[in-house]
Amino acid sequence: MITFPAEWKDLDVALAHDWLTGMRGGERVLELLCQAFPNATIYTLLHDPATVSKTINSHKIETSFLQSVPGIARNYRRFLPLFPAAINSLTIPDVDLLISTSHAAVKSIRTSGHTRHLCYCFTPMRYAWLFYREYFGNNPLKAAILKPLLASLRSWDKRTACRVDRFVGISEHIQTRIKTFYGRDADLVYPHVDIDRFTPGPDVSGGFDLVLSALAPYKRADLAVRAYNKLGYPLKVVGTGSQYDQLTRLAAPNVELLGWQTDDQILELYRSCRMLIFPGEEDFGIVPLEAQACGKPVVAYGRGGALETVARNISGVFFDSQDEASLLDAIKDCSSRKWNTSEIRTQATKFGPGAFIQGLARSIDRCMAGQ
Repeated sequence: MITFPAEWKDLDVALAHDWLTGMRGGERVLELLCQAFPNATIYTLLHDPATVSKTINSHKIETSFLQSVPGIARNYRRFLPLFPAAINSLTIPDVDLLISTSHAAVKSIRTSGHTRHLCYCFTPMRYAWLFYREYFGNNPLKAAILKPLLASLRSWDKRTACRVDRFVGISEHIQTRIKTFYGRDADLVYPHVDIDRFTPGPDVSGGFDLVLSALAPYKRADLAVRAYNKLGYPLKVVGTGSQYDQLTRLAAPNVELLGWQTDDQILELYRSCRMLIFPGEEDFGIVPLEAQACGKPVVAYGRGGALETVARNISGVFFDSQDEASLLDAIKDCSSRKWNTSEIRTQATKFGPGAFIQGLARSIDRCMAGQ
């Protein structure tokens, strides 16, 4: 059972999240905050109740004017130019503390009165600062159209960083980005993994390797598919996204795209796979920790948050270049080793809910004290 600091009961808290359109790592953090602050209203750009948990849906949820746009949950990136106006349309009442969990725009929400604003930052706005080619492609005409838009978004994003009283980064990698893009220092509090739920199963490999990811270009699931097309070993790919159809066409018979899976199905896939393949550069990456909590080794691209969560040669191996040869070498290295399930799981337990709550409590205390 998770225990929260007693003094949190006395805080009048509001929560803010970019959008509620699925249960990914950021929504798992929000879900824990919903448990900690059961009376908090959630402010968000848009909300699809069918895609988020009962815990989140049990809260009062206030949305922006984007909520009324037909099909917005599937096409929200097309409305990037409207994000600043949509954020400004949200009104936060005079509460003690606003906690925003942000990877895009919601960190720029306005507060009033004596409200203190703590931003748990997954990354500065990824669309504007990073990976825009991966998101929007290399079409020269589209690039010419997007260039002034993205410049405007970057300016707005940096200018409105002053609306945050205290930043908390999810990794050292993100602390550096916050300093680089916003000129602000940030605390470090790692997201949590549910170590009570993600546990090892029977010590039997199901004879396949696993990719679990949103199928967006920067996640690089295509790299894993191409590598396993050559390797011939079974690979299961879990996830949905803009690349699903492309990857389906690309995949050889040994590569199976499973699409969306339930939480219980994902747990069993973790427990029965041989290893997890993590081919993208991530801000943090909760998926490798879930796999490690189940006692499974990880093959990860050696940049970003994975360097902070995967213990080299103890819970996984790294590859240094995002190409098929480098990934295949790391897969062969991983498959040739004898792994210790208990040591792998111990690495994941360092990132349990208790550590997250203790770290966040320190940041909240500093924020409320005006530090």
